[in-house]
Amino acid sequence: MLPTDASREAEADPSQPEGRTLDILKSRPKDYALFLDIDGTLVDLAERPEAIVVPPDLASHLQAVSSRLDGALALVTGRALAYADSLFSPFTPPIAGLHGAERRRADGSIDGLATDPAFKTLKRSLERVTADWKGILIEDKGAAVAAHYRQAPEWQASLEAVMRSALEEAGPDYALQRGKMVIEIRPARASKGAAVRAFLSEPPFAGRIPVTIGDDLTDEAMFKVANELGGLSIRIGEPTEETAAQTTIASAATLRAILKDLAGSGSV
Repeated sequence: MLPTDASREAEADPSQPEGRTLDILKSRPKDYALFLDIDGTLVDLAERPEAIVVPPDLASHLQAVSSRLDGALALVTGRALAYADSLFSPFTPPIAGLHGAERRRADGSIDGLATDPAFKTLKRSLERVTADWKGILIEDKGAAVAAHYRQAPEWQASLEAVMRSALEEAGPDYALQRGKMVIEIRPARASKGAAVRAFLSEPPFAGRIPVTIGDDLTDEAMFKVANELGGLSIRIGEPTEETAAQTTIASAATLRAILKDLAGSGSV
């Protein structure tokens, strides 16, 4: 999927059900915490991870929504924390990066994992093995590594085999994570669901009801946490029976329009 032209973005109609999806954050902002995926959720997917387009006003809208929630807004992403920060500067919210393997709390303190030398060697090996596979991109995420095949779906089966073999080499501290046209090896202890739970144990999230929004298989873990805790889980895209999400928003552009409306709807 190519980036959406910002000039053609869908506007959420507040009078329609989809435009009212996050009205609970207007009426009861002190009760809820908002957890947002990035790729395919806040921004449109692109052919290559580095090619995503962040609308220029998105960071300010997120900051305004965060203020409405007294800071109870966090990004929960497969991106590395440092890269996610670069997308939304100067806004630096709490973030769980690498599916929760690294996490910045609201107070600014950071939990992370060091990359061991053996895993660095494994990542270089994946780059060598796939060097001649046109369209395959190996993304070094530090404590994780992702293999993208969006530009070369014909390599999926071969890539699956290579990544399963690499996972065996990496050992039990790592797990395989599948997403939209991507296969990733990440720390086994990391999950977006665990990251949401960790945030909810700390201020300003503690005691609040979670609202989780994502678009991919990696987001299912946080959907399940939201459901378990009586919150709201929202999937970006078409309805499907293969998700735990309670409801859907049609596209990232529509979500951005909803967030824009929420950001500009006045102080609480």
